[in-house]
Amino acid sequence: MPQNVVLQGPAPWGFRLSGGIDFNQPLIITRITPGSKASAANLCPGDVIVAIDGLSTENMTHNDAQERIKAAAHQLFLKIER
Repeated sequence: MPQNVVLQGPAPWGFRLSGGIDFNQPLIITRITPGSKASAANLCPGDVIVAIDGLSTENMTHNDAQERIKAAAHQLFLKIER
């Protein structure tokens, strides 16, 4: 069941991701920086990002996802599945 996570900005958010439609893989969080905003929001390696700021990641390339995350200045809204 998807859950919504809100990270308060500004960046850095404190996570790395892999995947994207260009890799034929879902966007997955691969690393969390200890003490980061992502860590405080209880994000975990292996979480699948299904939406960024309300936009589905289903057809998003890795670079598109990175650019959308970078564009979030004050808050980053993620919908994730564990």
